[in-house]
Amino acid sequence: MRRCGRVVGVLLALVAASAREVRGQGAWEPGPGHVQVAIWPGEVIGAGGERAATVVDSAGAPRLVGGKPWRYVERVAMATLTVYAPAAGGTGAAVVVFPGGGYNILAIDLEGTEACDWLTSLGITCALLKYRVPCVKTGPYRDCRTALADAQRAVGLLRAEAARWGIDPHRIGVLGFSAGGHMVAALSTGWARRVYPRVDAADTVSCRPDFAMALYPGHLAVPERGFVLNPAIRVTARTPPTLLVQAEDDPVDPVENSIVYHAALRRAGVPVELHLYASGGHAFGLRRTAAPVTGWPAVAEGWLRGIGVVPQ
Repeated sequence: MRRCGRVVGVLLALVAASAREVRGQGAWEPGPGHVQVAIWPGEVIGAGGERAATVVDSAGAPRLVGGKPWRYVERVAMATLTVYAPAAGGTGAAVVVFPGGGYNILAIDLEGTEACDWLTSLGITCALLKYRVPCVKTGPYRDCRTALADAQRAVGLLRAEAARWGIDPHRIGVLGFSAGGHMVAALSTGWARRVYPRVDAADTVSCRPDFAMALYPGHLAVPERGFVLNPAIRVTARTPPTLLVQAEDDPVDPVENSIVYHAALRRAGVPVELHLYASGGHAFGLRRTAAPVTGWPAVAEGWLRGIGVVPQ
């Protein structure tokens, strides 16, 4: 729980230090030509709690990432998916993106729409999940059931509607940052058992990701126990192939989170790559700077080609 305080403290301190902060009127909306869809039956965009979701846009030097400000969404009561299709020459693969934010906010552009821009440039359909935050935290190891339920539902729903989106149901992966990286691991190891009662036929479709990418993930190691693997993360041989990327000087999520998860995946015989960088900090997203870690998209593209998601 102390780590949660650090994440929120860092994020809110950066916002407070900004030159200006602009709160949007109403809920976040995707760009022109894109529509977000509620993932749970009976929910309608713009009704009820969804109107309470707030977009925060901050600017000022202390707030910049890669020379630019970034926006986040808070108080999300309704989970949605926004699908971004490649302009042309789609590969048939798809990736569901989980933005980070300590399970309290969502870095909606830095770790959301900008990830979709990159994925669609590779011919991959991107589905951005705006999951519910803040979540109700249960158990000693930050078990955010609402967020995991949204992730399970999103992948199953996308697979059930694969024909609608022109994607291959056997090539659906996930990409997450920080808390979203934890969601990647939680879903990769917990896909066999839904954490919510079945609501419709889409919940009979597997929510197992076919591949997974986690950037500077949190909540995977338990510092109070010598950074052992979080016991809620139960790796098996059916855990999907995984790519892990993190900076060793990460001040929010210690690099041990990636290291212990990597070790568990190797022991289970799961194909995994771990890329560690000496510096780079936390929450760099896809914005290129002088830090070598920000070149990770090229590494990820090579990995995606190696596992057959992107053509050679």
